[in-house]
Order: sequence, then C-alpha cells, then structure tokens
Amino acid sequence: MGTLISEHLATALHEAGLRWTPAPGDRFVIPQPELAGQVFTLSEMTIEAHHYPTGTVLGFNGTTEWALDAVAQEDALWLPREDQLRELLGATFVSLERDPDDDRPWVVAVREPGGSPRRHRGATASDAYATALLALVQRATAPV
Repeated sequence: MGTLISEHLATALHEAGLRWTPAPGDRFVIPQPELAGQVFTLSEMTIEAHHYPTGTVLGFNGTTEWALDAVAQEDALWLPREDQLRELLGATFVSLERDPDDDRPWVVAVREPGGSPRRHRGATASDAYATALLALVQRATAPV
C-alpha cells in the first residue's frame, strides 16, 4: 500500500489547490488535536462518502467506541497513496529512482511540456512523488 505522506506535505498539496474526490480506499486524517495520529480509510463498510448538493460528508458507520458520526469533507485532510500521486503526475512523470547514498534517497523526475526534467527528492517514494506533484500544482496555480 506504500508509505503515508506527512500531514505537512498533504496540507501543502491541499493549500496549493489539489482537490480530492473521496473514494473507497482513500486515507485521510482529521486535523484536530484529539484525533492526532489517527489515519482513517474510506470503506463502504466503515467510513463512506455521502455526496449531497451542499457538499460531501464522510459518514462513520457503526463506530461506537467514540462519538464521531460524520465529518465534512473540508474538515478532513486527504493523504494520497503512492499510486494516486503517480497517477496525478500523469504524462509529466519520467522516472522513480533510488540513491542509497542520500538521506532522501527517492528521486522522482518529471518533465513539463517543453521543459527539461526536474528532480524531486523524498525520504520515501511517496514523499518524492508528493514533492514533485506539489511543485507542478504550485506552478500551475501561480499567478502569471
């Protein structure tokens, strides 16, 4: 399933403009002190996305151990999986390499249309993908 990206990287991706359409298998956190360190996974059996005209609500089915029935999507922070990050890079993705001689050994190379490859490092492959995606999203949403 791959390693999780940090909440810091997930927050940076969200703030840069990455949008999430919740689907089964997606992982997320609820950035509240009392839920620190708890990662949730959308599943039709336990946590389900309910789509309404006013927005998406993540419903917690059958959770009796603590009082959380539902949370608005905007109150949850998506932690994209490695495969989702790679898919979001799309045609810009060039390669994933490992450099064991570096403290951030994973390197993702991406190429924007008409540009030369840019390399982005991470402590995990997921972090390298997330860092590359963050750079692309920031460039795409930057004021001209």
